[in-house]
Amino acid sequence: MRDAYIVSALRTPVGRKKGSLADIHSADLGGSVLKATFKNISIDPGLVEDVIYGCVDTVGPQAGDIARTCWLVAGLPEHVPGTTVDRQCGSSQQAVHFATQAVMSGTSDVVIAGGVQNMNMVPISFAMTAGQQLGFDTPFNTSPGWNKRYGDVEVSQFNSAHMIAEKWNISREEMELFAFNSHQKAISAIESGIFKNEIIPVNGLLDDETPRRDTSLERMSTLEPLIEDHSITAALSSQNADGAACLLIVSEEILKEHNLEPLVKVSHISVRADDPIWMLTAPIPATKYALKKSGMDLSDIDIVEINEAFASIPLAWQKEFDYPSEKINVHGGAIALGHPLGATGARLMTTLIHEMKRSNLKYGLQTMCEGGGQANVTILENCQ
Repeated sequence: MRDAYIVSALRTPVGRKKGSLADIHSADLGGSVLKATFKNISIDPGLVEDVIYGCVDTVGPQAGDIARTCWLVAGLPEHVPGTTVDRQCGSSQQAVHFATQAVMSGTSDVVIAGGVQNMNMVPISFAMTAGQQLGFDTPFNTSPGWNKRYGDVEVSQFNSAHMIAEKWNISREEMELFAFNSHQKAISAIESGIFKNEIIPVNGLLDDETPRRDTSLERMSTLEPLIEDHSITAALSSQNADGAACLLIVSEEILKEHNLEPLVKVSHISVRADDPIWMLTAPIPATKYALKKSGMDLSDIDIVEINEAFASIPLAWQKEFDYPSEKINVHGGAIALGHPLGATGARLMTTLIHEMKRSNLKYGLQTMCEGGGQANVTILENCQ
């Protein structure tokens, strides 16, 4: 089996709710990183064999195969196809996996993977609720097969986040400290220019605008829970946001032929699932599976990115594996940097890759919880 290499990883800044990216059509947002990729990398975009983008809630400006539309809006060759992936929050991480599989198998030599989401234009879960006018309250509970297996229990990420906090004995105070630190790490990274090499300016926005510089533990403690008698508040949740990211993945033959410098080699890709009602626990069994499959130990991993859908998710993962907390989300996560659903997997990976290069770290691992109780795991190896 061939090796797959990532030679470019770029992202937009993340725009906050009603922020600087709110009025940018998703195709233009996703196209911006495609344009920048081929300005930075000396390779003919006509050699790309597929464009695989993650996107959730593919309605309105995100309908009609947004991956293909982003490519065309970017002014790139018409003969290059595109396809859109929906593995919920892990959509663009799965896009990276599909692109990697194409290169590893020899099916393709040059593939773009990424994702885009404008959550100001298309509100979160809009595709879930759009069916109500057709008589479907949710995608699940009107299915006899679903009800036979899982009953009519509400499928809720908020319930899951709370249940996880209870099961792993994570207090609200622990989660608030984690969330506060996420903001502080992100602010420090922005002020230090750490994200400079991974971000391309869009609409005059140069930096992520989601970190809350005025937040405090005292302010967090005053917030009401999202659900009565639960522990999860808005401060402990990822932010709705807008953004895009993309990575260029190539074979070793293309590296040599075009004299390209690889950033990382993709060492392992896998995906596993868990109980869909618990929904957000899958990063734990997925990590165990990935380590077994790859023959690696967590002690081999120098840095981890795990999506901060809610503070309880990375905290439960850290408690389960007793992995050093200072090596997790070293520049903050989605609580501070936002969670533009279909783009987050590629955003996390872009940040992970640039930190691996900046700090000369050999192995990085990325995982994230996803709707349906799923989780992808990617292990990257620094080519430096």
